[in-house]
Amino acid sequence: MRKRAISISILILSILFYLCFPSYGEEGEVFSLSLEECVLKALKNNLRVAVESYNPEIADIAVTQAREFFLPRIDLDFSRQETKNPPYWWIQGADTIASERDDYGVTLNQQIPTGGSFSLSLTSYRTDTNEAFRLINPLYSSTLSFGFTQPILKNFGFRVSRKEIIIASNNRDISRNQLKSTLFETIYSVQEAYWNLVYSIENFKVKQQSLQLARDLLAKNKKEVEVGKLAPIEVLNAQAVVASREADILQAESLIKSNEDLLKTIINLSEEKGLELAKIVPVDKPEFIEREISLEEALKEALAKRPDLEMTKFDIETKQLNLSVARNQMLPELNLQVSYWSPGLSGDRLLYLDDNFLSGEVIGTEKGSATDSLKDALGLLYNNWTIGLTLSLPLSSFTTRAALARSKVELSQSLTRLKDLEQQISLEVRNAVRDIETNAKTVQAYRLAREFATERLQAEEKKLNVGLTTNYFVLQYQEELARQRSMELKAIVDYSLAWARLEKAMGTSLEKRNIKLSEFH
Repeated sequence: MRKRAISISILILSILFYLCFPSYGEEGEVFSLSLEECVLKALKNNLRVAVESYNPEIADIAVTQAREFFLPRIDLDFSRQETKNPPYWWIQGADTIASERDDYGVTLNQQIPTGGSFSLSLTSYRTDTNEAFRLINPLYSSTLSFGFTQPILKNFGFRVSRKEIIIASNNRDISRNQLKSTLFETIYSVQEAYWNLVYSIENFKVKQQSLQLARDLLAKNKKEVEVGKLAPIEVLNAQAVVASREADILQAESLIKSNEDLLKTIINLSEEKGLELAKIVPVDKPEFIEREISLEEALKEALAKRPDLEMTKFDIETKQLNLSVARNQMLPELNLQVSYWSPGLSGDRLLYLDDNFLSGEVIGTEKGSATDSLKDALGLLYNNWTIGLTLSLPLSSFTTRAALARSKVELSQSLTRLKDLEQQISLEVRNAVRDIETNAKTVQAYRLAREFATERLQAEEKKLNVGLTTNYFVLQYQEELARQRSMELKAIVDYSLAWARLEKAMGTSLEKRNIKLSEFH
């Protein structure tokens, strides 16, 4: 029964291995990629990068929109009015008083960076009426005027007036650093997925070699059983090991496909037509090249180049601006107002009999025009001006005080966040440097262990050939050699990933590849 159960198990595993999971090494459509090619494809095709790349453009538009506040504005006005009223005084001289009035105006308004504003306007109007005893009818009037208002306390200053522009600019810098951070994360994700795929493929090969050793031993045992040198149980033991290693092959191949799918997703290979179902074959192999790294230099570079640190600093600038504006809003309003105007007047002058308008008899007119009134206004014939100060003292400022208190708390929070982030960056760099040093020693240790395991297996196989040991120990040493090979390979991959983590922690992922942030927005 025991032999039959083992045989059935071997048969089932073999069917699964050869039919359900075809070998990764079989011929098919393949796509060879190096690590740097995968990085470039991810930066080009990754959807998360694509989404994040819109934010700097949106932020640029927000800055432009904020600057529009200081663009000049021109207002054009026109109105026409006709009125008809019954007379309310005998001197009006008509049964129905009819009047017409046309108003025209153009005004230039401009905000200035000190918080003030000025306006320059030219207005005109024309009136015409049938009312008696008018000296000029129709009447044309024009006025050139200039107005200036400047806050002296509240709302005064470049930072207050340009608050929205400064905040929008800071947000733009934050969005650019956020994009850079996303690029760093994407590059590391590619490196991690690529090296894990390489490891799973190489580990698959190690499993294949281990399986082949078990098969060779099985074939050898069968021959020796046939000639009576071994007991039949040794064949069953070897068959059980073969079945177990075939199961290991299935798991190793499944891991390859999972890692390959992950890498395909990160680099968004489906964007390239015809490559959706292609099999990725990594070109680069894990190599152990020991390099020196200075912790002090790594920390210094990280604090100078990390995008999340830059984002926090820009956020602090915004919070400091909000605090400055909140303090300004606590001041009373004191506004300086200056105005100047130059009027002009013209029209048809009515000539009365004996120059007596009380006679009511018009004997002629002296023509006038709207142009004449404009000339007088623009010629500054009549100068008028006013200057004044307006002081406003609010009796309650609960909202303003709350805004000031909130700004102080938010600034303190951002400063604390900066210190916390600096500690986290320091920890990341230290951990990455420590991992590099540890993994370098681990690679050397596993390499030595693998060499010893190889020598031990070779020695045990020689002993088996002369009958000084058993298959049990040979199979055990084969397992140990396969494990040491896998561990050495994993240590080399971990060493490469430790360098990738340090690269990300230092903020040099783009600089190392000579990639400009401007290429992504």
